[in-house]
Amino acid sequence: MPPLSPDARVCVTGASGFVASWLVRELLERGLPVRGTARRAPVPHLQSLPGAADRLELVEADLLEPSSFDAAVRGCATVFHTASPYVIQVDDPQRDLVDPAVNGTLAVLEACAKAADVKRVVLTSSMAAVTDEPDDARVLTEADWNEKSTLRRNPYYLSKTLAERAAWTFMERERPAFDLVAMNPFIIMGPSLGPGLNVSNKIVSDMVNGVYPGILSLTWGIVDVRDVAHAHVRAADLPGAHGRYLLAQEAVSMRTVVGWLREAGFAAGTRLPSRAMDNGVGNLLVRLNSYVQPSGVGSYLRTHVGRTPRYDTSKARLGLGLTMRPTRETVIDTARDLERHGHIVRRGQPG
Repeated sequence: MPPLSPDARVCVTGASGFVASWLVRELLERGLPVRGTARRAPVPHLQSLPGAADRLELVEADLLEPSSFDAAVRGCATVFHTASPYVIQVDDPQRDLVDPAVNGTLAVLEACAKAADVKRVVLTSSMAAVTDEPDDARVLTEADWNEKSTLRRNPYYLSKTLAERAAWTFMERERPAFDLVAMNPFIIMGPSLGPGLNVSNKIVSDMVNGVYPGILSLTWGIVDVRDVAHAHVRAADLPGAHGRYLLAQEAVSMRTVVGWLREAGFAAGTRLPSRAMDNGVGNLLVRLNSYVQPSGVGSYLRTHVGRTPRYDTSKARLGLGLTMRPTRETVIDTARDLERHGHIVRRGQPG
């Protein structure tokens, strides 16, 4: 497949999203004509990007309306499918998570198969399709798949797993003219081009705003949203890109993140946690308390507290030529951006 070129239109589904917005920005900076899908228009933070006036086209499309993607991908050489619901707690996991993720992915792939111009689809999958329960004894690679999630246990993780599996099954069954590359990022943080608060960045705002009762024994694989967007572009641009790519910086504990935030001045006027609960007693209390939490939150806590993810990202680093930002930079940039958008409010400030 030829690399991205200025005369080749690209499509970004879910263009107003956290990752997709940065992806649109980088594609526009490269001089590419971009067609983005959104459930609603206008999208001011996209339409104000440099180059958007001349080279960004926004069209409406919905994950639950399969034919809505036909026109969106027509005439595009590369399609980035980023659209998928990302919430931990929902009323009906099948309706609100699994169906949109799986059916939306298949709708986009079917539309691409009808469009003669599409040469590559880059799918935004997730570490959720790799595991839903970190195992200290195992190093995760692209060969691993999440086989534990259900509609009751980490249903968001289930939705990402089933959507990516459906994509690879489609490729094997239909043998379309395009190829598929999947991005599997861990927890994505970083500054947001839009004003909304996404689930991953909410971890930081919740930390600073006093939602956590103390420093819990949680350890996250974090990756910067700007690096994720760039990884998508590299996956589209390199002819040899193939298969899945795990995307993450080093794993860091909540205690480390709290320390970074404290050093950066986020303890002043906030409720940054200080009570040590990252120990055996704290883990027991968190697990017991998880049963009175909303089901999505509870299952996440039971499968993650006291566990440290281990993973090998050498395929992305070497194969895509990626150099990830330091995790501390990502966390601090996230916190400063959250404060700028009003998601972190210090005591004595209007909120």
